[in-house]
Amino acid sequence: MQQIPSNPIVKTPLWHGELRRMTTLAIPVVLSEIGWMAMTIVDTIMVGRLGPEAIGAVALGNAIYYAPSICGIGLLLGLDTLVSQAYGRKDYDECHRWMAQALYIAMAATPVLMLIVWLASHSFTALGINPVEIGPAHSYLLILNLGTLPLFFYGGARRYLQGVGRVKPITLTYIFANLVNLAGNWALIYGHLGLPRLGVPGSAISTVLARIVMAAMLMGFAWHHERSRGHPLFAHWPGPNWSRIRELLGLGLPVAIAILVEVGAFGAATLLAGQLAPEALAAHQIALNCVSLTYMVPLGVSAAAAVSVGHAVGAGDWNRARRAGWLALLLGGGFMVCAAIVLLVWPVSLIRIYTQDPRVLAIGPGLLALGGAFQIFDGIQATLTGALRGLGETRVPMYANLGSYWLLGLPLGAALCFWRGWGIYGVWVGLTTALILVALLVLSRWVWDSRRLGSKRFHANAN
Repeated sequence: MQQIPSNPIVKTPLWHGELRRMTTLAIPVVLSEIGWMAMTIVDTIMVGRLGPEAIGAVALGNAIYYAPSICGIGLLLGLDTLVSQAYGRKDYDECHRWMAQALYIAMAATPVLMLIVWLASHSFTALGINPVEIGPAHSYLLILNLGTLPLFFYGGARRYLQGVGRVKPITLTYIFANLVNLAGNWALIYGHLGLPRLGVPGSAISTVLARIVMAAMLMGFAWHHERSRGHPLFAHWPGPNWSRIRELLGLGLPVAIAILVEVGAFGAATLLAGQLAPEALAAHQIALNCVSLTYMVPLGVSAAAAVSVGHAVGAGDWNRARRAGWLALLLGGGFMVCAAIVLLVWPVSLIRIYTQDPRVLAIGPGLLALGGAFQIFDGIQATLTGALRGLGETRVPMYANLGSYWLLGLPLGAALCFWRGWGIYGVWVGLTTALILVALLVLSRWVWDSRRLGSKRFHANAN
């Protein structure tokens, strides 16, 4: 875990000042996370007119792709700790050096993860997926795989900009990229503007184009921001530094594994759903879209918490670090209470946004009820994982996710689905159980670390 400096400052902002600081940072990041999720939602809605089989194909492609790809982005999340703490110390050149090493990691990881996705694209038959969905899902996945390097470059540039407190450009990038994705879906899925009617593969092409736009814009924003501050980003661009790469991976690898475990668990749940009827898989994908959208808010607050806690640690202000973590929990958890109410009260209206199929409408409300049940716990684990990352603690969330999902949640869900005959509802009961346990474990670790920070502050002031 990152060493915490021993030069505390006595004066700290009040709670309302920290809340203002947190919300100023969190709102653009939350909008960016929503923008990220909006691409998948738009893809699902746009192919929805092709029928439940098309929705299922997009779900299966994303289930295979996102576990390794988001794992790759997770390798870069050590930037949250290292860049934000360096920025808190006002060591701006150090921020540049960390970004450079992250991009080298991205370039090295890309061919490996693309190969994994390509191999996994041939596994649908062996996994018992419904044959009507295998062809479109395979084509969608292979095209989506081509956008891996821009996705990783976007991830590195985004984490750098967040670390130095520049979050508005990320929101602007997502707005433009979503417009590109929406237009691409409209033109390529249904054959507008003289383009061929490609169906599900057209949606994948549109997503790849949007990712290229995202990477180019964020790299451009990072360059422009540093140039305007008199710290040119590429003026003294460093070569690979193996000790720095090891340190970055030491923080990022546990995060990547935790993300792989969590995203992989939901991907595995989708593969379990793929063995059921197409309407069950479609209902699963729609419900997953809904809970994933609400999750973007605490995920954005989590990123803001990582930066806020990291800045405070870099400045040696332990009290502010603790306050930032608890405020993040209040913001993320409070929002998820509201989100749970929406999912429980208006499930049919939400599902009708995607499809009018009566079979899907019959299954979906029960899944959204389960989604509403785990919303609060999802908010707790998301926000506090970010706060812990600001401290440099990335291993405990990894172990919590690994044990909760793969040793408990997925086996329980599979047993309830197939052995007890609960179908797709059994899978979601397993996921809900896992999320509750993850939240309790991460909360326990934050309470421990928060007390430790208070002890350090007390002893430092006493001296």
